[in-house]
Formats: sequence, C-alpha cells, structure tokens
Amino acid sequence: MIEKLTLKNFTTLPNGEWTLSAGLNVVVGENGLGKTHVLKLLYALLKVQADARDLSKSALERAYADKLLSVFRPETLGRLVKRKQGRERCEIALSMQDGKQSCAIAFATNAKSQVEVLEGPGTKLPRSPAFLPTRELVTLCPWFVPLYDNYHLEFEETWRDTVSLLGNPALKGPRAKAVTRLLAPLEAAMGGNVAVDKATGRFYLQLAEGRMEMPLVAEGLRKIAMLARLISTGTLLEQGYLIWDEPETNLNPKLIKTIARSIVAVAMEGVQVFIASHSLFLLRELEMLLGEKANQKLPRRWFALADQDGQVILEQSGHLDDIRSLVMLDEELAQSDRFLEWEGD
Repeated sequence: MIEKLTLKNFTTLPNGEWTLSAGLNVVVGENGLGKTHVLKLLYALLKVQADARDLSKSALERAYADKLLSVFRPETLGRLVKRKQGRERCEIALSMQDGKQSCAIAFATNAKSQVEVLEGPGTKLPRSPAFLPTRELVTLCPWFVPLYDNYHLEFEETWRDTVSLLGNPALKGPRAKAVTRLLAPLEAAMGGNVAVDKATGRFYLQLAEGRMEMPLVAEGLRKIAMLARLISTGTLLEQGYLIWDEPETNLNPKLIKTIARSIVAVAMEGVQVFIASHSLFLLRELEMLLGEKANQKLPRRWFALADQDGQVILEQSGHLDDIRSLVMLDEELAQSDRFLEWEGD
C-alpha cells in the first residue's frame, strides 16, 4: 500500500507530498492540471515493481525509464520535467507501508532515457496494478496485445497492460464468493454477464436470450464489463491497486451510480483505489456512499488541483468539505444561477 508520493519538478504538478489513503483516493480538478499525470505516474512505478525479475539498480533504472516512456509517450524522458529555463532535475519518491517496497528515482531535463534510482525496492509487489483509461478496452481483446508487442504503435502501454489483464482466466475457489458479491450490481446494470469465447478470446455479453458481441454493446456498458472482468479474474481483490481515469466518461447518471458503488465495494475489499474525475455527480455519489454505515470505516482522501495565478496548487484532506478549490462545484452553482435567470426572462 502506498502511503506517500513526493514530487519535485514533475510535469505541471506542484512540488510537495501527497498523503495517500489505504482505501479510496479521489483527484479532482480542471483539465490540463495534471490529474491523469499523477495516475499514470503511480501506475508506472507500481507496475515496474510488480513485474521486476531483477531488483538490481541497473535493471531498475532501465525498467523505470522504459515504463515512463511507454506510459507517457514523450519524445524524451526529460520532457516530463517541469518546464523552466535552464536545466532542472525531477525527483519522485513512493513511500510504501512495507518500507522494503519504497522507491525513489530522478532524471533531468536533458535526459533522453536515463533514470537514476535513488532508492530501490528490496522486494516485488505481490499484485500488478490495473489502470483503466477513459475508454473501454474489452473490444480490443484479444488481438491488441500481439499487435502491440510486434509492431511500433503510438498507444500508451497502459492499454496493452490492461488488455493483457482482461485476458486472464476467471477466478475459482474460496475467493469466488467475494467475486460473486462484487459482480452482482454490475451484472444487474448490464442485464447479463461477461463471457469469453475460449477458442477466439473474444468477449461477449451473455444475456438471457443469447450472447451479444461486445462491439454491439453500448460503450457505457462496455466500461462496466471491463471492471466486471477484472473483478472476476481476481485482479481487483485483496491488496491490489485500481487506478481509473475519469470513470464517469460516457456513462449516464444511473450507470455512474452503479460504478460509484462498485468503486467503494472494491476499496472495501482491501484494494487501494485511485480515481481522477471532474464529475460533480460522481463526487457527490461517492460522498453519500462513504457516509453509509457499512462504509464509514473505509479510509478516504480527497485531492484537488487548481490554477492559482498561473501556478498549479494542491489541496488535500480526509474530508471533502475541507477542499476549497472545487471548480466543478463553482461551475455547477453558477450554471444553476444562469438557468434560473434564463427561466425568468
């Protein structure tokens, strides 16, 4: 479990320390302030530690550099350093609950693909993180992984990694009960369950009247299918990591409510969850769910990125009411005022 993320000169993000929750972490803010950057950074660092076969300094330096380049797709690694005149140095540190899993890296403006490991993890992570982008990925199964591995494609490697996770076999055994419980609201929303053709690896929505090819299913339901599949494979159970960029994209309010409840349920199972959003509807839904008696003990942390006189600032708290720079709330209230004025004309 990640306890802290410390940043210095990383892209647009402000320097300083992010104190993270063991349960649900929500990052909000306007477009262009770095919400997605922080999610991708967490994913890249965790993924290196989950996949590492060699924890030597030289091997980790190559692995961190390769992953950052593949996830962010900059022309050079130095492009991820905060834009300033002259040479700058970026430093990033993850402090883990298990100190042996902590890490720290650095690279400079002129770095092409070189990373310096300041502190290397002494042990691997037991589970690989899952990164869900704003679009669904089930329709890319199973052909995307071999295509990505054999040809140069201008796609972020998060897509390749997640499609690979979706292709894992469904979980069986004692943990299947937890899977069934988590899947119930998602399958009710979809009107069926996710099925995989063993011969082709293609995904279908299994309905009472037969199965439907995933490309024919509405995109919002395909996003729910993606989450359901990661739950059924056991990826999102017990000490895993779910990192989801704007889960509300292409979902109607009814489905956003389903997704919000599933996000909280996954966090209650012991998964550390990170989401980025600028949906006031999702934010309110999460806040109401966290107020329910069954969820009140779930650790949570709210982060807001805001533009203050041309500088990105960070607010963070365990209570949403403490966050003052919620631009989405300001805009929602302003729209309500404008609508009332328009209605009165």
